[in-house]
This record gives sequence, structure tokens and C-alpha cells, in this order.
Amino acid sequence: MTQQRITSRKNPLVQQVRKLLSSRKEREAAGLFVADGTKLLEEAVRYYPGLMTVILSDGVEAELPPQVDVVRVPPEIMEYISPMETPQGALFLCRLPENKTVKPTAGMLLLDGIQDPGNLGTILRTADALEVPVVLLEGCADPYSHKTVRASMGAVFRTQPVQATWEQVRSVCAEEKIPVAVTALSPRATDIRWADLSSAAVVIGSEGKGVRPEILQQADMELIIPMNARCESLNAAIAATIVMWQMKN
Repeated sequence: MTQQRITSRKNPLVQQVRKLLSSRKEREAAGLFVADGTKLLEEAVRYYPGLMTVILSDGVEAELPPQVDVVRVPPEIMEYISPMETPQGALFLCRLPENKTVKPTAGMLLLDGIQDPGNLGTILRTADALEVPVVLLEGCADPYSHKTVRASMGAVFRTQPVQATWEQVRSVCAEEKIPVAVTALSPRATDIRWADLSSAAVVIGSEGKGVRPEILQQADMELIIPMNARCESLNAAIAATIVMWQMKN
């Protein structure tokens, strides 16, 4: 374990952290992402082999593996780099995982264009709790933005989400004869309470537009979550939770 102290805002590591926090392009180019908070750090230490560098405010302690580099900073530097209004005094850099090839899995959740990091993180947290495989299709928020990581409560450290295109997923499901269901406000849709989803792959659409037309057209089944007629729709994370619960039952 190496240790150093930084006191300048102009330090290259400080500047790199700020870039990684603000840009998905920077994260992908560097192969790194940043998370913050003592609880998330504990999760990364326990579950994530890609933990590389930990930045700690003076006075904050953490149990870390020997291969991790430790950087000490005064509180004002932590306030400068942390995205939190009240920093907990721990911020850390991790390697981005290699994206895995999508595997045909009955009972998997497909996310189509979920753009809100809070919704995406909440879905990943719930999927981790219920052991539901998740595939992120085109247009989803970055699962390794600090907002998504925080909303997931560290689920991305325990279960890394797979990212793939709809064409890749459709091909895999067709080969393995896994039916694809979509959530949709449609007169043709089946009440989710009466649908057996244990052998299907279910698509949850974006917050604003729902599932893309091409996916709707190619799906094997449409599902509807029954609700009060005066309610137009559900939050994407809530809808995904209902779907996952039905998958497991």
C-alpha cells in the first residue's frame, strides 16, 4: 500500500477525479470511475476487485486491502472534488469492468433507455436483491456514474450489469427460444398478475417514451400493470420492481 498527501487543487489526480465525475466519455477513455462515501467504500472493499485508489480526508480511517493506493487530503480539497454537498471524507477510483457478452437467461430484465441515474441505480439495487439478471440496452444512463453507483447502494460492485444492443439480445433470445415481453399501455396487453414471467425476458422502457417501437413490434407479449384509471403511469424503477417481483413468483 502506497500513501501520499495532496494539498493542491492543481494536482493531476484531483483534476482527473473531477473529469471522471463529470464525463462518461472521460470515464470510458480512462477505464476508470469514481464513487464516494464510506458505506460505498466498504462495499467496494468487500466485493469489487477493481478498487485502485482511495482518497481520504484527514481524520477519516478505512480498512483497505494492501494493493490499494491511499491519498490523504485536507477537508477543503475533499469538498472541492466530492460531488456531495456534505462529503463523508472518502472518495475512490475503480477500474471499469470489461463488458460481458450477454447470455440467454430466462427471467432477465431488459432496460431500454432508462436515462435517470436515480431510477437506474434503484433498479440495479432491486435486481441485485432479487437476483434478477439485468441487461442495459441502448440509451441507458451510465451505470458507473457516481449518481447511479450511489443510487444502487453499491449493487454495481456486487453484480455488474451487462450492456448490449437490442439486436444482440433479440438474436440471443430467439436462438434460445426465450420469449420477450414488454410493458405497454395497450388494449392487447396481458394483466401482469396473470402472466408467467419466469421463463421470459421483460423490457422496461424509458421514463418519457416507454419501450421503443421496434422492440414493441418484435416482442412476443405485451404486459400491463393494473392501476387506478386516473393514474397515467408509474415511475420506471417502481414498474421494474413490480415486474421483477412477478418474475420471482
